[in-house]
Amino acid sequence: MKIFIIGGTGLLGSMAAFEFCKKGDEVTTISLPGLPKGANFPQEMKIIEGNYHDMSDEQLLSYMTGFDGFVFAAGVDERGEFPAPIYDAYYKHNVAPVKRFLSIAKQAGIKKAVILGSYFSFFDRLYPEYRLCETSPYIRSRREQQEAAFALAEEGKLDVCVLELPYIFGTQPGRRPVCTVLISRILKMGPATFYPTGGTAMITARQVGQVIEGALKKNTGAHRYPIGMYNRTWDEYLKIVHKAMGQPKRPVIHIPQLMFNLYADGQNAQLKKNGCEMGIDPKSLGRLMYLNTFIDPDIAMHFGATPDDIDAAIIDSITVSVKACKGESELMDMRTK
Repeated sequence: MKIFIIGGTGLLGSMAAFEFCKKGDEVTTISLPGLPKGANFPQEMKIIEGNYHDMSDEQLLSYMTGFDGFVFAAGVDERGEFPAPIYDAYYKHNVAPVKRFLSIAKQAGIKKAVILGSYFSFFDRLYPEYRLCETSPYIRSRREQQEAAFALAEEGKLDVCVLELPYIFGTQPGRRPVCTVLISRILKMGPATFYPTGGTAMITARQVGQVIEGALKKNTGAHRYPIGMYNRTWDEYLKIVHKAMGQPKRPVIHIPQLMFNLYADGQNAQLKKNGCEMGIDPKSLGRLMYLNTFIDPDIAMHFGATPDDIDAAIIDSITVSVKACKGESELMDMRTK
């Protein structure tokens, strides 16, 4: 197959590119100029450097014609910092490109597409009483991303699936891991880590690449798949985090949910005062963090995910994040231009 990827030089896009190339597929990607120093990509992958926002539909159509599959591995996550109203930025980077690229994909004759989404969409459906999309612009953008994708899907003409991805561990040389945000907060907490009870689903970056490759080839019609391979409580996760930080005996102190809510109220009040917004409302995030937001691994394995060392992936991510927080390395942040 010939595969066209948006974001093929990012952590997840590159993992998918390696999987496609191992299977003998041809891969082309559009990537923002200025690649991470030391990052490794498949030698066979063709890289078109540029910002797709600046490209015309005609130019994109010329690039995408002749391909069989399309992967959207770009967009922005809840770490995005944009001026209020922040949803406008999430729409620009998560929703509008899916509408645009899938429309062009149909014109180009592409038959298969995979969109990388978030497991927050899954839990938004599972817990409608939390009204996550109403309170959190990022989660709203992920739901509307799915709606945009499925509106353009046609079984047999353009099969589309959205992968609802959980916490992902693994690193790419030269790029700042997502875990840097967590480590920055822990380092400011003093001698103990204050955290909710609950837990989360997890997966390694390599496994995400396998799932992307398998989902593109196996999915038919329009479907969304919650993806996870490992389920860990926050206590189990933090034990590994503290070990990677060089503080294996660091205690975890559980925060009562009422206290977390009071903190979230204060944070929201300060943000409003400063004219700012967060991608995920702190109180809404807190509701989820006191749950075991676990996912059965069956779907990921169906799409080809094989066993991996999640503990090693976490340690790798945390080790790089600690160095970044201490200013011991220069890493590329998430970029949109």
